[in-house]
Amino acid sequence: MLKKVLTWLAVAFVVFYVIQRPDDAAGIVRSAGAALGDAAQSLSTFVGSLV
Repeated sequence: MLKKVLTWLAVAFVVFYVIQRPDDAAGIVRSAGAALGDAAQSLSTFVGSLV
């Protein structure tokens, strides 16, 4: 039950944040995407160097 309440609170916070500060929210998503891309590139380089 507590997990369900915390999940809904987190979703509500994200929606509130996106509504109140859409530019900041977009920046966070952009940064997260860039970080994931960098991590994928690093992993690709590592695996490529194993061969």
